[in-house]
Parts: sequence; C-alpha cells; structure tokens
Amino acid sequence: MGHVARLQLIGRITYYIGWIALICGGLMQVNIARSLFLAVNLSKRNLFEVSVACFIICIASELRANDSAEMSAAVRKAA
Repeated sequence: MGHVARLQLIGRITYYIGWIALICGGLMQVNIARSLFLAVNLSKRNLFEVSVACFIICIASELRANDSAEMSAAVRKAA
C-alpha cells in the first residue's frame, strides 16, 4: 500500500468517524440516547469536538494525498 493510498484511507476513516460523532451528538441533543452517553461521560461538546477534529484530519489527509499524487504524476511526466 503506497503512501497516497494510506493517506486516502486515513481520510476516509476519519470522515466516517466524524459523521458518527455528529450523529451521536444529534441523538444526545434530542434526548434519545442521553443516558447512554452520560454513562460513558460524553457530553455534546466532546462529541462536537471529536467530529470537528476528525473532519480537519480528513481534509488534511485528502489534500496531502492529492498533492502527493499530482507531484508523482509530474515527476513521471518529466522523466
């Protein structure tokens, strides 16, 4: 597995984890699973912070993977 594929995999995983955290925060907001999340000491703010961090990691990984792919294509074209 190359470094570009690895970066894309990390981006994909963090993207889905971010959405799961947002959905959990939404469930907590409408009091559907409040007792479950409070039992494990998760607040709405913590879930929101996790989702934002995951989306930032996702964006950074995808941008870096795209730059790496473009650079390697340019190097192959020059050679």
